[in-house]
Amino acid sequence: MFSKSLIDLYDLDSDDLESLINLALKIKESPKEYMDRCHGKIMATLFYEPSTRTQMSFKTAMLRLGGQVIGFDDPKNSSVAKGESLRDTVKIFANYADIIVMRNPIEGAAFAASQYIDVPIINAGDGGHMHPTQTLTDVVTLKSELGRLHNLKIGLCGDMLNSRTVHSLIKTMSRYEDNCFYLISAKELELPEYVLDFMREHKVEFKTFDNIEDCIPDLDVLYMTRIQRERFDKEEDYQRQKGIFILTVDKMKKAKEDMIIMHPLPKVDEIDVEVDDDKRAKYFEQARYGLFARMALIIKMLESDNKSTAQYDLSDSLCKNPKCITQTETYLKPYVSTVGENKYCAYCDTKIN
Repeated sequence: MFSKSLIDLYDLDSDDLESLINLALKIKESPKEYMDRCHGKIMATLFYEPSTRTQMSFKTAMLRLGGQVIGFDDPKNSSVAKGESLRDTVKIFANYADIIVMRNPIEGAAFAASQYIDVPIINAGDGGHMHPTQTLTDVVTLKSELGRLHNLKIGLCGDMLNSRTVHSLIKTMSRYEDNCFYLISAKELELPEYVLDFMREHKVEFKTFDNIEDCIPDLDVLYMTRIQRERFDKEEDYQRQKGIFILTVDKMKKAKEDMIIMHPLPKVDEIDVEVDDDKRAKYFEQARYGLFARMALIIKMLESDNKSTAQYDLSDSLCKNPKCITQTETYLKPYVSTVGENKYCAYCDTKIN
């Protein structure tokens, strides 16, 4: 049963995810057949931080489906600039739109918004936490380019700590058999604890590396990420990490002929421009797959009338993550989810106990 809102792609069951992937690939082959599927529907895009591909992809997806788009791409151009709460903003837009797409620099914002309205919300990225529609883009790309989502050696390179695309991809791809993750990063930018806890809890195979050369010969996929300046509190911390991992033509000589390179974009200096001409570089095609993935998602969510069935407990302890939405929207109830003996903030997945 398809969920009311999409906060984390892992929340979808395997059948729903498979139907989404298949629909995206059908749209890719015959886009004209879906031109009027959302005629008369309105999508609101609430983008609290800059975006090119995700925002334009969602807008294009809705327009190609015959729907319309409202919203803002800068909170300074909305009542947010006057101090309006997240709760009030989404409650207002729920009066105007049939579906809401939200990007917010604060972790857990999409989940928080989903608690106050019946209109479905799609998480288009919440800080360094999750980015489920990029992951949907990624799995559609993998299925189309490699023909499978199992038995893959997946290299993840760059900023593992702040890359919401990496966190989402690991959780989603862990449901498929015999996948192994090669984590390539500096120690300071290793995966956050909640992702490592998830991998250990679900017995996900992974290996760690401090350079690309040692593992690239084994990989089926190399997923590059940029070092994200906007996630660092201090410029000097960013400068220390910038440029450590760069994919070059020489390094690509060690890779398999059928390995593919992916990147959520934008890329800065982590991939040499000459690599763009390598037939294994799929990141520009990946952005095109994202359009079809988001068209499929919009269709599925607007056709579903399900309510959320997820259950969360109230905690006596508040989340200590300074980047969590509960730190700024103080009216939020301290919901937690339980995995084994551990409790995690339902908004940002930070361990509570």
